[in-house]
Amino acid sequence: MAKRQKKQESAPGSPAWMATFSDLMNLLLCFFVLLFSMSSVDVSKYEEVAASLSKSFSIFNGGKSSVSEGQMISTGVTQLKDLGEQTTEVGKASEEDRIENADPLKEAKKQLEEERKSELDQIYEQVTGATERNKIEQYVNVSIDDAYNYVCLTLSGSVLFDSGSAEIVSDSIPILYRVGKILKTYDDHLIYIEGHTDNVPIHNSKFSGNNELSWARADSVWKFMVNKIKLEPVTLVSAGRSEYEPVATNKTAEGRAKNRRVTIKIYGDSGLSS
Repeated sequence: MAKRQKKQESAPGSPAWMATFSDLMNLLLCFFVLLFSMSSVDVSKYEEVAASLSKSFSIFNGGKSSVSEGQMISTGVTQLKDLGEQTTEVGKASEEDRIENADPLKEAKKQLEEERKSELDQIYEQVTGATERNKIEQYVNVSIDDAYNYVCLTLSGSVLFDSGSAEIVSDSIPILYRVGKILKTYDDHLIYIEGHTDNVPIHNSKFSGNNELSWARADSVWKFMVNKIKLEPVTLVSAGRSEYEPVATNKTAEGRAKNRRVTIKIYGDSGLSS
Protein backbone atom coordinates (compact mmCIF):
# COMPACT_ATOMS: atom_id res chain seq x y z
CA MET A 1 0.00 0.00 0.00
CA ALA A 2 1.45 3.31 -1.15
CA LYS A 3 2.36 5.83 1.51
CA ARG A 4 0.35 9.09 1.53
CA GLN A 5 2.53 12.11 0.71
CA LYS A 6 2.76 14.81 3.38
CA LYS A 7 1.07 18.19 2.59
CA GLN A 8 3.65 20.87 1.64
CA GLU A 9 3.73 23.63 4.32
CA SER A 10 3.81 27.38 3.30
CA ALA A 11 6.99 29.36 3.93
CA PRO A 12 6.69 31.74 6.89
CA GLY A 13 6.50 35.64 6.37
CA SER A 14 5.13 37.86 3.56
CA PRO A 15 4.95 36.67 -0.05
CA ALA A 16 8.03 37.30 -2.15
CA TRP A 17 6.20 39.68 -4.52
CA MET A 18 5.34 42.05 -1.65
CA ALA A 19 8.98 42.75 -0.84
CA THR A 20 9.65 43.65 -4.48
CA PHE A 21 6.55 45.94 -4.52
CA SER A 22 7.64 47.72 -1.33
CA ASP A 23 11.10 48.41 -2.77
CA LEU A 24 9.48 49.88 -5.88
CA MET A 25 7.25 52.22 -3.81
CA ASN A 26 10.23 53.43 -1.77
CA LEU A 27 12.19 54.19 -4.93
CA LEU A 28 9.26 56.12 -6.41
CA LEU A 29 8.81 58.12 -3.18
CA CYS A 30 12.50 59.05 -3.11
CA PHE A 31 12.31 60.03 -6.78
CA PHE A 32 9.38 62.44 -6.27
CA VAL A 33 10.93 63.92 -3.11
CA LEU A 34 14.10 64.59 -5.10
CA LEU A 35 12.11 66.28 -7.86
CA PHE A 36 10.23 68.42 -5.35
CA SER A 37 13.45 69.46 -3.61
CA MET A 38 14.86 70.66 -6.94
CA SER A 39 11.78 72.80 -7.72
CA SER A 40 11.58 76.57 -6.98
CA VAL A 41 8.80 79.12 -6.32
CA ASP A 42 7.64 81.16 -9.30
CA VAL A 43 8.08 84.59 -7.70
CA SER A 44 6.09 86.53 -10.29
CA LYS A 45 3.10 84.20 -10.03
CA TYR A 46 3.31 84.25 -6.23
CA GLU A 47 3.28 88.07 -6.19
CA GLU A 48 0.23 88.10 -8.48
CA VAL A 49 -1.60 85.73 -6.13
CA ALA A 50 -0.58 87.79 -3.09
CA ALA A 51 -1.78 91.02 -4.73
CA SER A 52 -5.08 89.39 -5.61
CA LEU A 53 -5.55 88.19 -2.02
CA SER A 54 -4.62 91.62 -0.71
CA LYS A 55 -7.36 93.29 -2.79
CA SER A 56 -9.95 90.64 -1.98
CA PHE A 57 -9.34 90.13 1.74
CA SER A 58 -7.27 93.21 2.76
CA ILE A 59 -4.21 91.18 3.75
CA PHE A 60 -0.53 91.88 3.16
CA ASN A 61 -1.30 95.66 3.26
CA GLY A 62 2.21 96.28 4.41
CA GLY A 63 3.59 95.16 1.05
CA LYS A 64 5.46 92.19 2.56
CA SER A 65 5.44 88.50 1.55
CA SER A 66 4.87 85.66 3.97
CA VAL A 67 7.48 83.54 2.14
CA SER A 68 10.86 84.82 0.99
CA GLU A 69 12.13 84.59 -2.56
CA GLY A 70 14.20 81.62 -3.60
CA GLN A 71 14.01 77.84 -3.43
CA MET A 72 11.19 76.55 -1.32
CA ILE A 73 12.80 73.47 0.23
CA SER A 74 16.45 74.38 0.26
CA THR A 75 15.76 77.61 2.12
CA GLY A 76 12.81 76.30 4.11
CA VAL A 77 14.65 76.39 7.45
CA THR A 78 15.79 79.98 6.88
CA GLN A 79 12.27 80.99 5.89
CA LEU A 80 10.89 79.55 9.10
CA LYS A 81 13.45 81.49 11.12
CA ASP A 82 12.58 84.75 9.33
CA LEU A 83 8.83 84.17 9.36
CA GLY A 84 8.36 85.77 12.77
CA GLU A 85 10.24 88.92 11.73
CA GLN A 86 8.33 89.13 8.42
CA THR A 87 4.99 88.73 10.18
CA THR A 88 5.93 91.46 12.64
CA GLU A 89 6.88 93.81 9.78
CA VAL A 90 3.61 93.10 8.01
CA GLY A 91 1.70 93.78 11.23
CA LYS A 92 3.50 97.06 11.88
CA ALA A 93 2.96 98.31 8.34
CA SER A 94 -0.68 97.29 8.40
CA GLU A 95 -1.20 99.01 11.76
CA GLU A 96 0.39 102.22 10.45
CA ASP A 97 -1.88 102.14 7.40
CA ARG A 98 -4.89 101.51 9.64
CA ILE A 99 -4.03 104.45 11.91
CA GLU A 100 -3.44 106.80 8.98
CA ASN A 101 -6.63 105.80 7.19
CA ALA A 102 -8.81 104.92 10.20
CA ASP A 103 -10.82 108.15 10.31
CA PRO A 104 -10.84 110.15 7.05
CA LEU A 105 -13.48 112.45 8.56
CA LYS A 106 -11.01 113.47 11.25
CA GLU A 107 -8.72 115.04 8.66
CA ALA A 108 -11.63 116.84 7.03
CA LYS A 109 -12.78 118.14 10.42
CA LYS A 110 -9.25 119.30 11.25
CA GLN A 111 -9.03 121.15 7.94
CA LEU A 112 -12.38 122.87 8.56
CA GLU A 113 -11.25 123.95 12.02
CA GLU A 114 -8.06 125.43 10.60
CA GLU A 115 -10.05 127.29 7.96
CA ARG A 116 -12.43 128.64 10.61
CA LYS A 117 -9.54 129.81 12.78
CA SER A 118 -7.94 131.51 9.82
CA GLU A 119 -11.24 133.23 8.97
CA LEU A 120 -11.76 134.42 12.56
CA ASP A 121 -8.20 135.73 12.78
CA GLN A 122 -8.88 137.71 9.63
CA ILE A 123 -12.19 139.07 10.99
CA TYR A 124 -10.50 140.01 14.26
CA GLU A 125 -7.80 141.97 12.46
CA GLN A 126 -10.36 143.71 10.25
CA VAL A 127 -12.68 144.63 13.14
CA THR A 128 -9.82 145.84 15.33
CA GLY A 129 -8.52 148.02 12.52
CA ALA A 130 -12.04 149.35 11.84
CA THR A 131 -12.59 150.37 15.49
CA GLU A 132 -9.30 152.27 15.42
CA ARG A 133 -10.14 154.02 12.14
CA ASN A 134 -13.59 154.97 13.47
CA LYS A 135 -12.03 156.13 16.77
CA ILE A 136 -14.24 153.96 18.98
CA GLU A 137 -11.58 151.60 20.33
CA GLN A 138 -11.97 153.14 23.82
CA TYR A 139 -15.65 152.10 23.84
CA VAL A 140 -15.46 148.73 22.09
CA ASN A 141 -13.32 145.78 23.18
CA VAL A 142 -12.61 143.18 20.46
CA SER A 143 -11.69 139.56 21.27
CA ILE A 144 -11.89 135.96 20.03
CA ASP A 145 -13.35 133.21 22.21
CA ASP A 146 -11.07 130.35 23.28
CA ALA A 147 -12.91 127.81 21.12
CA TYR A 148 -12.55 130.01 18.03
CA ASN A 149 -16.28 130.20 17.31
CA TYR A 150 -16.75 133.95 17.06
CA VAL A 151 -15.23 137.43 17.26
CA CYS A 152 -16.80 139.40 20.12
CA LEU A 153 -17.38 143.18 20.36
CA THR A 154 -18.07 144.25 23.95
CA LEU A 155 -19.70 147.60 24.78
CA SER A 156 -20.08 148.84 28.34
CA GLY A 157 -23.66 149.01 29.59
CA SER A 158 -23.02 152.39 31.20
CA VAL A 159 -22.16 153.83 27.77
CA LEU A 160 -25.39 152.64 26.16
CA PHE A 161 -28.01 152.83 28.93
CA ASP A 162 -28.94 154.63 32.10
CA SER A 163 -29.22 152.59 35.28
CA GLY A 164 -32.26 150.29 35.24
CA SER A 165 -33.22 151.35 31.70
CA ALA A 166 -33.21 149.66 28.28
CA GLU A 167 -33.49 152.86 26.25
CA ILE A 168 -30.35 153.77 24.34
CA VAL A 169 -28.97 157.12 25.50
CA SER A 170 -28.51 159.79 22.84
CA ASP A 171 -24.77 160.18 23.49
CA SER A 172 -24.13 156.57 22.43
CA ILE A 173 -25.96 156.82 19.08
CA PRO A 174 -22.83 157.86 17.13
CA ILE A 175 -20.93 154.92 18.66
CA LEU A 176 -23.64 152.46 17.62
CA TYR A 177 -23.69 153.90 14.10
CA ARG A 178 -19.98 153.22 13.75
CA VAL A 179 -20.35 149.73 15.23
CA GLY A 180 -23.21 149.08 12.80
CA LYS A 181 -21.03 150.19 9.90
CA ILE A 182 -18.47 147.54 10.93
CA LEU A 183 -21.15 144.85 11.31
CA LYS A 184 -22.56 145.62 7.87
CA THR A 185 -19.43 144.07 6.37
CA TYR A 186 -20.43 140.73 7.96
CA ASP A 187 -24.15 140.86 7.19
CA ASP A 188 -24.03 137.30 5.77
CA HIS A 189 -22.65 135.95 9.06
CA LEU A 190 -24.65 134.89 12.08
CA ILE A 191 -24.50 137.73 14.64
CA TYR A 192 -25.63 137.40 18.26
CA ILE A 193 -26.48 140.48 20.35
CA GLU A 194 -26.53 139.62 24.06
CA GLY A 195 -27.39 141.72 27.10
CA HIS A 196 -25.66 141.14 30.47
CA THR A 197 -26.23 142.56 33.96
CA ASP A 198 -24.63 142.34 37.39
CA ASN A 199 -26.22 140.34 40.20
CA VAL A 200 -27.84 143.27 42.00
CA PRO A 201 -31.62 142.56 42.08
CA ILE A 202 -33.80 144.98 40.14
CA HIS A 203 -37.52 145.52 40.32
CA ASN A 204 -39.32 148.54 38.87
CA SER A 205 -42.40 149.35 36.86
CA LYS A 206 -40.83 148.07 33.62
CA PHE A 207 -38.72 145.08 34.65
CA SER A 208 -39.31 142.41 37.23
CA GLY A 209 -35.71 141.22 37.24
CA ASN A 210 -32.31 141.19 35.58
CA ASN A 211 -33.38 138.62 33.00
CA GLU A 212 -35.99 140.94 31.51
CA LEU A 213 -33.65 143.93 31.69
CA SER A 214 -30.81 142.12 29.91
CA TRP A 215 -33.11 140.91 27.13
CA ALA A 216 -34.68 144.38 26.67
CA ARG A 217 -31.24 145.97 26.28
CA ALA A 218 -30.18 143.38 23.70
CA ASP A 219 -33.46 143.91 21.87
CA SER A 220 -32.94 147.70 21.80
CA VAL A 221 -29.57 147.25 20.09
CA TRP A 222 -31.08 144.64 17.71
CA LYS A 223 -33.82 147.08 16.64
CA PHE A 224 -31.26 149.85 16.13
CA MET A 225 -29.14 147.62 13.86
CA VAL A 226 -32.13 146.46 11.82
CA ASN A 227 -33.96 149.80 11.54
CA LYS A 228 -31.06 152.26 11.34
CA ILE A 229 -28.18 150.22 9.89
CA LYS A 230 -30.40 147.88 7.83
CA LEU A 231 -28.71 144.70 8.92
CA GLU A 232 -30.33 141.48 7.76
CA PRO A 233 -32.75 140.41 10.56
CA VAL A 234 -32.63 136.74 9.50
CA THR A 235 -29.01 136.42 10.63
CA LEU A 236 -29.29 138.81 13.60
CA VAL A 237 -30.27 137.32 16.99
CA SER A 238 -30.88 139.01 20.38
CA ALA A 239 -30.79 137.29 23.78
CA GLY A 240 -30.72 138.19 27.47
CA ARG A 241 -28.01 136.50 29.56
CA SER A 242 -28.91 138.25 32.82
CA GLU A 243 -26.24 137.90 35.55
CA TYR A 244 -25.15 134.36 34.67
CA GLU A 245 -22.05 135.05 32.56
CA PRO A 246 -19.99 137.51 34.61
CA VAL A 247 -16.54 138.56 33.39
CA ALA A 248 -15.53 140.04 36.76
CA THR A 249 -16.46 139.77 40.42
CA ASN A 250 -19.76 141.22 41.53
CA LYS A 251 -18.32 142.03 44.97
CA THR A 252 -16.87 145.37 43.83
CA ALA A 253 -18.38 148.36 42.03
CA GLU A 254 -15.72 148.12 39.34
CA GLY A 255 -16.45 144.43 38.75
CA ARG A 256 -20.21 145.01 38.56
CA ALA A 257 -19.64 147.80 36.03
CA LYS A 258 -17.71 145.35 33.79
CA ASN A 259 -20.51 142.80 34.03
CA ARG A 260 -23.11 145.32 32.84
CA ARG A 261 -22.45 145.11 29.12
CA VAL A 262 -23.72 144.27 25.64
CA THR A 263 -21.78 141.76 23.54
CA ILE A 264 -22.03 141.38 19.76
CA LYS A 265 -20.69 138.05 18.49
CA ILE A 266 -19.77 137.57 14.83
CA TYR A 267 -19.61 133.86 14.09
CA GLY A 268 -17.01 132.51 11.73
CA ASP A 269 -19.24 130.26 9.65
CA SER A 270 -21.02 132.43 7.12
CA GLY A 271 -24.54 131.90 5.84
CA LEU A 272 -27.79 130.76 7.45
CA SER A 273 -26.38 127.26 8.08
CA SER A 274 -24.23 128.72 10.82
